Amino acid sequence: MAITAQLVKELREKTGAGMMDCKKALVQTDGDIEAAIDFLREKGLSSAAKKADRIAAEGTTYVLTEGNEAVILEVNAETDFVAKNEKFQVLVGELAKQILAAKPESVEAALELTNAEGVKIADQISTAVATIGEKITLRRFEVKTKTDNDAFGSYLHMGGKIGVLVVLEGSTNEEAAKDVAMHIAAINPKYVSRDEVSQEEVAHERKILTEQALNEGKPENIVAKMVEGRLGKYFEEICLLDQTFVKNSDQKVRDFVKTTGGNVTSFVRYAVGEGIEKREDNFAEEVMNQVKGN
Repeated sequence: MAITAQLVKELREKTGAGMMDCKKALVQTDGDIEAAIDFLREKGLSSAAKKADRIAAEGTTYVLTEGNEAVILEVNAETDFVAKNEKFQVLVGELAKQILAAKPESVEAALELTNAEGVKIADQISTAVATIGEKITLRRFEVKTKTDNDAFGSYLHMGGKIGVLVVLEGSTNEEAAKDVAMHIAAINPKYVSRDEVSQEEVAHERKILTEQALNEGKPENIVAKMVEGRLGKYFEEICLLDQTFVKNSDQKVRDFVKTTGGNVTSFVRYAVGEGIEKREDNFAEEVMNQVKGN
């Protein structure tokens, strides 16, 4: 497989490793990005398993809470200017209300929902596109429910660039739940606790850390102990309850949550455009093509 400059660039963005190291890793793994990330980590050339996916598309996240039900959603637009448009914001709010009321199973099902006037969400979006002049899409959503003994925590960062919805079970402390939501927005954990991490992921990480330690020249008799220690740090990176609380560096999130008398059972964190690659225009090349008549 030909190793393109774009592939090398993508690997550099994900790992922070040097250009030549990235190219070598891609050659070794026949252009497989995920395998190349593992290769770089094993060689100690990448400090993280994977950097956050590039944030490219524009739009907003939004959280609507009504009693014991809440919805978080992401709606995309082409530019940040439109994302701040009042008509766009009104549309997002209307979509949230309709989705929370009907609780559809998927985006496709949501697009078929109708409002009080009998207009489908898909058509509401099409009308907004015609009015605003940009492509608008309902990308994703998730509905959460709780009891009277629980609390929702919601937080929107930078006007909706990041949105978080947390369920704090067994406590009605909404302020504490919001503090946890703010922590999630800042630190971006993957799981609530270690129990949620699959055995496959743990085994994969243990293998990477073992190879890393051996490549560092550590004696085999102490490698296993080292790996377990590093695995603990890995859990601290990805598991919410194991993380150091952003509002109190002397406290783990687990300990803070305990003070509320409740327990975090689930959370959703959306960052606008994560995982969507925005088209990169080469302006100089575009001008030259026009000059040449291409």
